[in-house]
Amino acid sequence: MNLRDLRYLLAVAEHGHFGRAAEACGISQPTLSVQIRRLEEELGVALFERGGKAVAPTPACDRLLGHVRAAVAEADAILAVARGLRDPLAGRFRLGIIPTLAPYLLPLVFAPLRAALPALEVEPWEDQTAALLERLRVHELDAALLATETDGPDLQSMALFDEPFLAALPPDHRLLARDSVAEEELAEDILVLADGHCLRDQALAACGRSGALGGALRASSLPTLLNMVAAGYGTTLIPALAVGVAQDAGIALRPLAARAGRTVRIVWRARFPQRAAVEAVGEVIATRLRSFAAGAAAGTI
Repeated sequence: MNLRDLRYLLAVAEHGHFGRAAEACGISQPTLSVQIRRLEEELGVALFERGGKAVAPTPACDRLLGHVRAAVAEADAILAVARGLRDPLAGRFRLGIIPTLAPYLLPLVFAPLRAALPALEVEPWEDQTAALLERLRVHELDAALLATETDGPDLQSMALFDEPFLAALPPDHRLLARDSVAEEELAEDILVLADGHCLRDQALAACGRSGALGGALRASSLPTLLNMVAAGYGTTLIPALAVGVAQDAGIALRPLAARAGRTVRIVWRARFPQRAAVEAVGEVIATRLRSFAAGAAAGTI
């Protein structure tokens, strides 16, 4: 039994399919199948139920998966410590980022990150907050860019920049006559993202609404939400980094009277050995966004 085979086991368990697991591992499906068979023979238990195209972990496999994940995570930690001792600002850096931030922030910061940290290979992973935190805790990510505070002694965070919200209105909306819009005025016809997006809860809280919206639209992505606003279905709040996309969709924007917004943070495991890399990445992002934050505060976005 070796770490490579344990990684193969985790890949099959995650993908539920030998072909997709083999692709993720960068090997052929026959090779993967042979290695899993050998691991089953060595352990003396069947690890997967094979039926048709899909595979499912056996009860024995379910019992072992926690130990396997822990073993692989510890091995990765050993490698990370060794790499950090050589050069904390070199190697792969897996960075999670929420969907309402990724498409607008990444184009702004990737070039500065490459220029400031040329030996660090930043690999972005886009997902919702809960999924990113889970991946962070099981060592599948090194850090994550989030717009909410995190709980628990196992995680640490550093605030990077404040991002204000703007009122996004259809071209003929009654609130366009205002120079600024009070957040509660949007509550009547506000459209929000689906459950799981932190922007949904932040928008509702800013407008004084609870999570109960009856039959209101719950979009799966911010672009969908913007298209619905542009079509006249209602209003919403958008983070300021998405201003350009909103304007391209024909949406009118107004500042908010109470200047509601969110704080973007970088989050990492408290015991992560490459804290220097986390802080370096965070500083590059914060520096790149300082002028944006100042412009947003002055109303010159």
